[in-house]
Amino acid sequence: MFRAGSSKLSAPLRFRRTLATHVIQTPPVVTRVTRHDWSKQEIQQIYESPLLELVFRAANVHRQHHDPSKIQLCTLMNIKTGGCSEDCSYCSQSSRYSTPTKASRLVDIDPVLEAARKAKENGSTRFCMGAAWRDLAGRKRGFEKILKMVREVRGMGMEVCTTLGMLSPEQARQLKEAGLTAYNHNLDTSREFYPKVITTRSYDDRLDTISAVRDAGISVCSGGILGLGESDEDRVGLIFEVSNMPEHPESFPVNALVPIKGTPLEDNDPVSYQALLRTVATARIVLPQTIIRLAAGRQTLDESKQAMCFMAGANAVFTGEQMLTTPCSPWDEDKAMMSRWGLEGMRSFEQVNVARKEGSRLLDSPSTPDVEAEAAPRSSVSQQAL
Repeated sequence: MFRAGSSKLSAPLRFRRTLATHVIQTPPVVTRVTRHDWSKQEIQQIYESPLLELVFRAANVHRQHHDPSKIQLCTLMNIKTGGCSEDCSYCSQSSRYSTPTKASRLVDIDPVLEAARKAKENGSTRFCMGAAWRDLAGRKRGFEKILKMVREVRGMGMEVCTTLGMLSPEQARQLKEAGLTAYNHNLDTSREFYPKVITTRSYDDRLDTISAVRDAGISVCSGGILGLGESDEDRVGLIFEVSNMPEHPESFPVNALVPIKGTPLEDNDPVSYQALLRTVATARIVLPQTIIRLAAGRQTLDESKQAMCFMAGANAVFTGEQMLTTPCSPWDEDKAMMSRWGLEGMRSFEQVNVARKEGSRLLDSPSTPDVEAEAAPRSSVSQQAL
């Protein structure tokens, strides 16, 4: 037998012990560069990567740029229903289709303010208002009423978003002056597939409105709808379009088509959950600072599927009584779900990019959080490398 005290073995023993216990400390590499030059091929490779690897990578990116325990709660109200002259093939509000949705006038201000107060009491910090219009041409009185709605809701300390169709630069400027936080104008799908879905408004028309909104200093909310009959390449094409904008949208809504009787897409098959999850995760990697919003169709996902989307980078939901014309998960259910998963709601103007665009308006308001405090990085958020 060898003896432990042997001089011949003492050096090797020390060497082996060192290997077993010594850990080389390598500083973590933190990637914080936001790119605006993604190619379709690069995004396609991300989208097609093994699903669990994709979600893992997206989760790391999410933790570099966001607090993973925070979810933004948003409530959407339809302030003018139906009668739209557009032919969006998924929409029950088009006047070209015979659907259960009936046209109505622009609602009065008081019901909107009541709905906004109720949303705030239930934890929503962004209140969105949608009107079924192609544009605001010839709607001077209606637009003035909407500007007042924006001012009043903003006065409650909430973020305010509208979707009113196409905007001119002057209309965008007026909305900004009234206190609008964000404007929703979805691209819906890829440039290539878009003409199969809509013919009354071009892709470039949509991009022009987004440019007007961005130039006015309003945060852009622009995403798409899955389940229109598009391919994986079209989902990649949608992310490619927004990733190459001069500024990435502040939020990227991911909608799953809710087929409505009477529309051309009423018989479409539901989009697969895997496609939805891949879209969320790919968008998170390519749009690292953007809020990824689970929108229409979320109520069809069970809790575990929603949790996986949150893991992959989704950090906002629509909650409340209803979306525009489709069902919505109610506040109580969403708050209970978030509690079970250890999630909490964001405060108004908590997202850094939104706070930056609001600038002095927030600093002058006693009802909103301090911009610099909200913009400060959180020490508890992991800074792992990709």
